Amino acid sequence: MEQNKDISMENGKSSLTLENRKKMTLNGVSEIISFNEDQILLITVLGNMDIRGEDLKMTKLDVQNGDVVITGRISYVVYTTDEKKPRKQNGILSKVFR
Repeated sequence: MEQNKDISMENGKSSLTLENRKKMTLNGVSEIISFNEDQILLITVLGNMDIRGEDLKMTKLDVQNGDVVITGRISYVVYTTDEKKPRKQNGILSKVFR
């Protein structure tokens, strides 16, 4: 049964449920980077996640299964990556400044 959970984490399956900006349920979490009452940084199967708010608490933490429940006043949630995207070089400004 543990192998099935590892397989689902590798397949990139994840879910996020936010209830009234006070309770967030996440699946697909592979690691907790840092947390305090104002910010929580996670690594999920879909990328890094930055969660910000007030009085944030992790009421459930099951990293083995990838489940996390966060309570508090959630005001900001974003997926981040470390990858640098190449800039487009075919815009009108790039043609003018050649």
